[in-house]
Amino acid sequence: MKLDPRHLEILAAIVDQGGLTEGAVALGKSQPSVSRSVAMLEERVGAQLFEPQRRPLRPTELCLALAEAGRSIRTANESASRIVAGYSSGRSGAVRIAGTPIFMDGVVSGMIAGFQSENPDVRIDQRYGYVSELIHRLDSDTLDLAILPIRDSEVPESFRFTQILQGRNVIASRAGHPLARKSPVRLKDIAVYPWIAPPADSPLYHDLRAVLFSIGMRDFKVSFTGGSLSAVTNILSGSDALTVLPYSVVFMLRRENRLAALPVRIGDPDRNLGILVNGGVPEKPVVRRLVRFIASEFAGLANTIAHHERNVLWR
Repeated sequence: MKLDPRHLEILAAIVDQGGLTEGAVALGKSQPSVSRSVAMLEERVGAQLFEPQRRPLRPTELCLALAEAGRSIRTANESASRIVAGYSSGRSGAVRIAGTPIFMDGVVSGMIAGFQSENPDVRIDQRYGYVSELIHRLDSDTLDLAILPIRDSEVPESFRFTQILQGRNVIASRAGHPLARKSPVRLKDIAVYPWIAPPADSPLYHDLRAVLFSIGMRDFKVSFTGGSLSAVTNILSGSDALTVLPYSVVFMLRRENRLAALPVRIGDPDRNLGILVNGGVPEKPVVRRLVRFIASEFAGLANTIAHHERNVLWR
C-alpha cells in the first residue's frame, strides 16, 4: 500500500503538537485542510487514527506508528532541503582545480585551506599543469577552473579570464644570503653565484633565461634544475644559489624566514596571473564561490605586496 508522504507528515505534526489546530499552526495550514488530510489517510488505511469521542485527541496505536514514519519523512525532507541550499549557495559540492605548480604550492594552496575552513562541505580536487594542458582540460570539461599566468593572446575566444595578479618576478635567494643584505646589488655581484633552473617546460624557465640575458648574463652556472617548489626552496635555503620566482611566492615564503627577494629590478614577464574558466560550460555555484574567494584573497595579497615593495624592498 502506497501512502501520501504529505499526509504522514501532517499526522506527525498533529501528534507532536497535541491537536488538529496546533498541528495546522505548526504546518502553516488551515485546520479544515488538516482535518481533510487526516480523513483521506483514514480512508486509505481503512482505520481510525484517533480514538473517537476523546478530547484531547488520543492517537491509536496505528496512528503512533504512522506518525513515526511521518517524522522520518520530515527529517529526510529537511535534510534534502539543507543539501539543496548548500549546493545553491556554493557551500557544498566539488571543485576540480588546477594550475602551475609554483603558484599552486606557493600561494593558492594556503588560500584553498582558508576556503575549506569556512566551507567544510566542499571537496577540492587539485592537479597541476601548464597553459596548453589546462586549456585542453577546461575545453573537455574535466576541469572547472585553472589558475595560471597567461598572455591575453593565449586565452581562447569562448573562455573567461579574470586577472588576479600582475606578472612580477624577482631574483630569489635564501633569507641570509650575502646579497640579501647588500645594496645596491650589481651584475658582478650576481655573476659569481650558481643558479637553480625551473623545469625546462615551464614558463618560469623561459623567464629565468630572459631575465639573465636582460641584465647581461650570457653564461651562468646551473647547479640544479627541475623539481617542485619544495625542492627548489630546500636547495635555496641550504646554499648560496639564486633563482627567479614570482614575487608573490617569495613574499608568502618570506613569512617563514626562508627566502628573500634581492633588491634588483628585472623585467616583468608578459603574462599575468588569473583565473581561467570555460565560458561555454555552466558554472556550478561552488565554483563561483571559490572564484570570488580566491580573487578577494589575491586582491588583499596584491595590496600587501605593493606596500612591502615600497617600504622594504626598494627603500
